Amino acid sequence: MPEIGHPAPDFTLPRDGGDTLTLSAQRPKAVVLFFYPKDDTPGCTKEAIAFTGLESAFAEAGAVIIGISKDTAAKHDKFITKHDLSIPLVSDADSDVCEQYGTWVEKNMYGKTYMGIERATFLIDGTGNIAQVWRKVKVPGHAEEVLEAVRAL
Repeated sequence: MPEIGHPAPDFTLPRDGGDTLTLSAQRPKAVVLFFYPKDDTPGCTKEAIAFTGLESAFAEAGAVIIGISKDTAAKHDKFITKHDLSIPLVSDADSDVCEQYGTWVEKNMYGKTYMGIERATFLIDGTGNIAQVWRKVKVPGHAEEVLEAVRAL
């Protein structure tokens, strides 16, 4: 699990639109990497819409936003179209990147335990190091909080 000040694990993953996205290729921009459980669920939809709504402010502050879940790139395409999203979404179908970032965790719902993605956000500075981490994210106000952290870099 990466810690503040340590290098962010690099990856190349399939993204919406049929291309791939490489984390290190985003440098020297800062990256907001948000992990979310599933496309088109209420919390995940609100989070993606919030980041999309602030995308231009993040760009002005020198950052790009990348969403990541286990959903396929084709499912991401449908999610983006349905909710008019403009941020890139990448597919970690094997959960390798989720494991590297410590977001693939045991969850419990209605007494049933299962493995899933913990909602978390990583702010990666322009040199590729972790600048800030938010775990167990609550969606309301989160995108705005992350934007303030980007502006403070």
